[in-house]
Amino acid sequence: MSGPEPPTETRGPDDPTLPTQPTYINLGEVRAHLLPSKACRPRTTEALPTAPQPAPPPLPRKTLTRTQSVPTHRPASPGRAPRGPPRRPLLGSRSLDEGQAGGDEAGPPCPPAEPALGPPDAALGLSVRDLQRPEAVRAALEAWQLGALRAVHARLRARLLGGHPGPCHQGHALRLLDGSPCAESGDALYYRVVRVDGDAWHVLAAKVPKPGAEEPHPWGLELQASLAPHFNLQGLCGLVPEGAVPQAPWRGPVALAAEVPERTVAQWLAEEGAVRPLVDVARAGALLLLQLSAALELLEARGAVLAELRPENLLLAAPRGCAAAGPPRLLLADFGRVRPCPRGPPGTHAEPFAHLLRTLLGPAVASAAPLARGLERLATQLALSRPSAAQTRGALQALLWGPGPELHGRGAPLGPWLRVRRALLVLQLAERAAGGEAPGLEDWLCCEYLAEATEASLSHALALLWG
Repeated sequence: MSGPEPPTETRGPDDPTLPTQPTYINLGEVRAHLLPSKACRPRTTEALPTAPQPAPPPLPRKTLTRTQSVPTHRPASPGRAPRGPPRRPLLGSRSLDEGQAGGDEAGPPCPPAEPALGPPDAALGLSVRDLQRPEAVRAALEAWQLGALRAVHARLRARLLGGHPGPCHQGHALRLLDGSPCAESGDALYYRVVRVDGDAWHVLAAKVPKPGAEEPHPWGLELQASLAPHFNLQGLCGLVPEGAVPQAPWRGPVALAAEVPERTVAQWLAEEGAVRPLVDVARAGALLLLQLSAALELLEARGAVLAELRPENLLLAAPRGCAAAGPPRLLLADFGRVRPCPRGPPGTHAEPFAHLLRTLLGPAVASAAPLARGLERLATQLALSRPSAAQTRGALQALLWGPGPELHGRGAPLGPWLRVRRALLVLQLAERAAGGEAPGLEDWLCCEYLAEATEASLSHALALLWG
């Protein structure tokens, strides 16, 4: 005989309903729902006694930490739209040993290491990330171009100034090469002399004063003897006593110069100006004036001034290792007329320089060539502004290699122009070197200009010329 079936439990409207999906609620409420109903008090539909019952005290809420065993996503209910930005999925709790020691919070994750370039690309000096950034590639190219110009300039300088003979000593043997002078300046004659020191020998120039020439100023001669070798200043190797050179056509002691001149600027102007086109004469004259401004810049830095610039006292020599068709090397040799510079504003050489400039231009002033018109403009500005030799040198460089008057003014792109001009010169030198052509004196002067130039210096040069 089977016992009576247990009464079917009917839930009332106030009974709690367990959700089908696991949720996180108060632990005390969960335990209350899990308690079984008492057997002796079956549920009925009778009314409960009306006596008020005291409410139990609320249980404290606890916060549960989500772990990896709990699903990280909950299916959205069809009747409720999410509010705000979507939440990031929780990836689980962090172990204590993953943090920093001493209870510090863990820092941000380290970025992945950049892949290193192999041996073929290590010379680039760039990483893979740098190659993906155009500004990094552009900065590297600009630095390489400037470094290449400076390297070419240093090598050309070593070639042009290399082989300096140095001072003379008692053990050196001297021998006269020619009985006639190789060059004649306004106040001196130059003879070629060989100095022998064991297996080494150098060709020097004996500087013999002309009869009746002006007595040189001792301060200028001392300054000449104290200067380091400069490309555009005549260097001295010492004094030769009378009788030290056999069969010498002069009497008395003479000075030995390290460079052997071939002619003067006055002779060059008379010879070249008659056969060369006016445009070529203007450019060759500008290159000579550029070298003269470099020599005068050094004199001004040493507190010296040469009051008069005579073409017959400016010497020309062949630069070492350069083709004969290139521009000659200018030498300032008139140190007997060098005086201490009086204190005052710069520009002591401006007026004589402007006079010499117009003398060299001659008939080329009437030429329509841009360089000739720019040189005439510079001669006018020298008389008005009286710039220093360094400022004059910058203006001549701008006339020879740019920038032109179109870039004069506020906001002109002088920086981009300078970067493009440097890149163009590097490419031109490489192309000519591939054809077997060695760089010359003009290439060295251009490298010197572009390697030293800045946006400020270019702006000052344009202001002097076209301001």
